[in-house]
Amino acid sequence: MRRISSLYLAGPELWFPQAGPHREAQRLIVEAAGYSMLAADLPTPSAEPSELTARILYAERLTRLRTADAGIVNLTPWRGPSCDPATAFEAGFLAALGKPVFAFLNISGEHEAEYGARVEDQIGLAADGDGMLRDLDGCLVEDLGLPESFMLWAEARRLFVIVALDPLGELAGLEMCLEAVKAYDAD
Repeated sequence: MRRISSLYLAGPELWFPQAGPHREAQRLIVEAAGYSMLAADLPTPSAEPSELTARILYAERLTRLRTADAGIVNLTPWRGPSCDPATAFEAGFLAALGKPVFAFLNISGEHEAEYGARVEDQIGLAADGDGMLRDLDGCLVEDLGLPESFMLWAEARRLFVIVALDPLGELAGLEMCLEAVKAYDAD
């Protein structure tokens, strides 16, 4: 087995109000654990918003994903009950490359630990005549008692759910994933 030396970090952190300091804190934690950090970059302020810019950023991220030995993904609900869609893509891409994925999800209270509960809180749910949960548009809602979609949950070697006062700023999940990476790497 190839030893893990580089980790791709995926998550919505690029969009946080304090993205720079948060990313720097992540880097310091990852490097203190003995790994190098690979992560996505935002377009520079001078980058023209265009399809070309998007394709360049996409190619740069795919290169980093291919270069990484493993990934740590932040599945914290982002702008809704689910994780950031780009993060889900990156987790799937890492999995398709056969690279181990470790994940965490920060929530503000235990009642948010299950995906179905977050959908109910944010969108609304109702049981249909067969007892199946549906959103207010009548669409079936995945309700397997898991913190995120079963596809993301099942792929993660470890998925930690952390109740935090500041779900966007909490770094305990990253630290827990790093411990799991070390244990995985030692086997």
